Amino acid sequence: MTEKIGELATAASIRVAAAESLTGGQVCTALGATPGASDWFAGGVVAYTIETKNLVLGVPEDIDPCSAECARTMAAGVRDALEVDAAVATTGVGGPDPQDGHAPGTVFIGWARGPHAGAREFSFEGDDPERIVEATTHAALEMLAEVLEGASDVDDS
Repeated sequence: MTEKIGELATAASIRVAAAESLTGGQVCTALGATPGASDWFAGGVVAYTIETKNLVLGVPEDIDPCSAECARTMAAGVRDALEVDAAVATTGVGGPDPQDGHAPGTVFIGWARGPHAGAREFSFEGDDPERIVEATTHAALEMLAEVLEGASDVDDS
């Protein structure tokens, strides 16, 4: 998937970035390990706490960190902070326990491209943090590819 992202970004002459909470840097690790990444991958921000999300990415302090609004704001925040064309963001509950009323596996992935931003909710089964992080990382990379392709089902929300 990362090679596809690299090809799409290169073909469109754009740079991408990621903002991560739940995935703790796994999306950036995957993107940065892609051959030629220095041509299109600007970097990322791991913002695990709401305080870091607020300080670095502009997420309001009173926002639910497990929400579409948080994911969308994170994606737009890293897009703006790193001055890139497209970005993806991850936030949610990895488990094994529920958090703030959200079940393990409740995940939101945000995206931003140009002036547009949105988010999508995912529900990954189980309460194993490693599996949820892996599933979230894969879904975030797929979403980034969709955003770069201009997929019609990635809409503003």
